[in-house]
Amino acid sequence: MAVILGIDIGGSGIKGAPVDTATGKLTAERHRIATPEGARPDDVKAVVAELVKHFGHKGAVGVTFPGIVQHGVTLSAANVDKGWIGLDADKLFTEATGQNVTLINDADAAGLAEAKFGAGAGVAGTVLVLTFGTGIGSALIHDGVLVPNTELGHLWLRDKHAETWASDRARERDDLNWKQWAARVSKYLQHLELLFSPDLFIIGGGVSKKAEKWESALVLERSKFAPAALLNDAGIVGAAMIAESRMDVKS
Repeated sequence: MAVILGIDIGGSGIKGAPVDTATGKLTAERHRIATPEGARPDDVKAVVAELVKHFGHKGAVGVTFPGIVQHGVTLSAANVDKGWIGLDADKLFTEATGQNVTLINDADAAGLAEAKFGAGAGVAGTVLVLTFGTGIGSALIHDGVLVPNTELGHLWLRDKHAETWASDRARERDDLNWKQWAARVSKYLQHLELLFSPDLFIIGGGVSKKAEKWESALVLERSKFAPAALLNDAGIVGAAMIAESRMDVKS
């Protein structure tokens, strides 16, 4: 069994736990520390180092980031300090913790975890994981292989920007009931069906805990859908999975 520490950087909290990557189960209780105000790189790296120390972890560490990550470099910073743009965050966290750190986009991490251990377990073909919250995160996976940084929340539906029209924040902002929100999401998913023909959509984010309120109103042309299963553990588990895959490449 490989036990790898997964750390999930969020807007309000940074949480972590060791993960058994053979089962996707946490081997200790999650530990959460509030995200420092402004989420500046030096402040966030200190929290990540504190989490590694808290668990007494030695070895590979996976860390999620709420933005584009390419070869360990963070390339966007929508909800964090602009100092992340162009930063070699793999190196930043590796030096801060003294361990080998691998970084991954937060939605991609959740997608990997859901595809292997959650609602997509055992599903062959194309799985498209979407997280509905402040925006819309996306993860595109084919036969277990991730296509990173898809950012499908930024698609345009004629004159409508997907995540500002169909996110959970949009539901709250426009005072939509769940049926009205599901109608918007249906149009968005039908557009994604046309582009990617996924075998399964997995609907994540906070809305996954309230699936009974919207799933009967969601209409798709040919794909199936399911609420996410791993909830708050998905990012942690996916972070550990990507760190393990980096180890396999190096070995």
